[in-house]
Amino acid sequence: MASSLLLAVVFVFDLVAFGLAVAAEQRRASAKIAEDATSQYCVYESDKATGLGVGAVLTLLATQLLIMIATRCLCCGRALSPGRSRALAITYFITCWVTFIIAEVCLLAGSIRNAYHTKYRTVLLSDPPSCETLRKGVFGAGAAFVVLTGVVSELYYVYYSRSDEGVIPNSRDGGIRMGAFN
Repeated sequence: MASSLLLAVVFVFDLVAFGLAVAAEQRRASAKIAEDATSQYCVYESDKATGLGVGAVLTLLATQLLIMIATRCLCCGRALSPGRSRALAITYFITCWVTFIIAEVCLLAGSIRNAYHTKYRTVLLSDPPSCETLRKGVFGAGAAFVVLTGVVSELYYVYYSRSDEGVIPNSRDGGIRMGAFN
């Protein structure tokens, strides 16, 4: 039977990861062009989104580890009972890892790209510098995949637990022994 406590903890962690990803999307770095007497340069606002994105990455990683430790990553431990629950558990296991990797890549790439600031100056005042910033929606895509990962991982855990409850019949064959004939 699936542990309600584990499902609740995973739900809360996924909710926190989602909140951090949405907050990172709202606080992406923005830049303005400033100029002094001889050149123009980019001035970036605060860099809070990077820390929020990394927090979302680590929180989502913690939920994935909790689920994988509880289920022994599907490949360790005893075999699951054959049937619909096992088939769904395997399907959700694969889907869980795919959505997890996509969410982690979006959040990590967004954090890295948000932390990158161009430092060059242009001498020609007619040619302003391009102040590169993170595109809108990268953290939002990560937040969407955080939600999807949370739903799929909890479904995986529930179906794994259902399939793990069944008793696998002992399939020892009482066939012919290959002993010496006297």
